[in-house]
Amino acid sequence: MTADTVGGVWNYTLELVRALAPFKTQVALATMGAPLSEEQRRQANEIDNLTIYESNYKLEWMENAWDDVNQAGEWLMKLRNEVQPDLVHLNSMAHGALDFGVPTIVVVHSCVLSWWKAVKDEEAPNAWAKYKELVMAGLQAADMVIAPTQAMLHQAQELYGPFKNSTVVYNGRGQHSFQFGDKEPFVFSMGRVWDEAKNISMLAHIASDLNWPVYIAGDAKHPATGKEVDLENVHFLGQLTEKEVSNWLSRASIYALPAKYEPFGLTILEAAMSGCALVVGKTESQAEIWGNAAKYVNPGSADDLRDTINDLIEDEFARNIMACRAVKRSHGYTADPMGQDYDHVYRQLLKQTVVV
Repeated sequence: MTADTVGGVWNYTLELVRALAPFKTQVALATMGAPLSEEQRRQANEIDNLTIYESNYKLEWMENAWDDVNQAGEWLMKLRNEVQPDLVHLNSMAHGALDFGVPTIVVVHSCVLSWWKAVKDEEAPNAWAKYKELVMAGLQAADMVIAPTQAMLHQAQELYGPFKNSTVVYNGRGQHSFQFGDKEPFVFSMGRVWDEAKNISMLAHIASDLNWPVYIAGDAKHPATGKEVDLENVHFLGQLTEKEVSNWLSRASIYALPAKYEPFGLTILEAAMSGCALVVGKTESQAEIWGNAAKYVNPGSADDLRDTINDLIEDEFARNIMACRAVKRSHGYTADPMGQDYDHVYRQLLKQTVVV
């Protein structure tokens, strides 16, 4: 299995590896993107059915990445010879075109072209032509393409299809990591304030018009300038450990993420499991996942976001109803069904290989 260490795919991967343990699945995990942090290393060391193979290769969506992507491909082929896997599960797409000699699954967690359309409201520029070509080759060569929502799968098929086989497996989180605590009067969010897709900057800028303080788990520093954002009624908490995140979520009454692009949204699921009322950007994928268990806002309207959050702040009864709906809906996205679904896909592919 491959995973990058710089985004939500890391949490998804560890959760999946844990959920595969009851099926006696041993996972050799090839990491890319950045060295593991101390926290990530600690998390990985706690999982018995996991062996880490670490690298620092750039990911396919990073700038000037193609030499690294090629070298990473050579490294993965060497790993294949060393590990001798029954099956390869890729959480990035370009390497799907490699001939591993065993069934290969590629998971489309997100992609640059769908991100660009959602965030910039235009097609990705020509500079991404090579990305499209290599991602398309990887996805079309895979024995199975998996997406975390029907909405994401549909986008991937339109952009890169047709695929040999495809299915949806919803992401999951372990309920045991999150608890419903005594709720306090504040709004919580997670992510980099500069991330255009997550759109947390809009929340930060309307915070002064909210009747409760806003706490954001993430960095206030701009990655290019190094300048810190200082906004009224906003408290930046920096990078938090998993335990610290769980603690904040258990106390938060409202979780707000007015994302323009969020193909699944593990942080929203964590907030739902913690009994927060959800305010999320109105996108196809979020409506698919949350149904009537979230308040949806236009990601382009600061007024809509401000009014929706203030309405929940003022109406405790409505807030409690939304929190209960979120908790109930979150029960459909726990780690165990995710593990069962992936195990089923793995076994089907292995069976077909044996038959051939």
